[in-house]
Amino acid sequence: MKVAFSSTNSTDIDAHFGQCPFFTIYEIKDDNYSLLEIRKVDVESLNEMDRIETRVNLIKDCKLVFLTQIGPTAAAKVTNSKIMPVKVSEDTTIFEQMERLVNMLKTKPPIWLAKAMANS
Repeated sequence: MKVAFSSTNSTDIDAHFGQCPFFTIYEIKDDNYSLLEIRKVDVESLNEMDRIETRVNLIKDCKLVFLTQIGPTAAAKVTNSKIMPVKVSEDTTIFEQMERLVNMLKTKPPIWLAKAMANS
């Protein structure tokens, strides 16, 4: 399962979905995870709807996107693309969140995570 993180530095989950300069992409396999890539967002000349669509297309192969904020229009487009947006506090690191996620998967995952896994 691939997971995206809205980030400004590839270490922290510290960005609004519509304003992040890139997405850090990890993959979870079994009980392990690894960094796959960092996908740069290039939307400087686009209008708001095109900026949202560009971001959704960048992470369309992911099942979850962790972020600090997301607007209602973007949230609808993300969920309609079968990607679950997950809001976290700005002081959350990607490492901490990946550790939590893997631990949740080892035990009984919450319903929201089980749904995301079922769609992968």
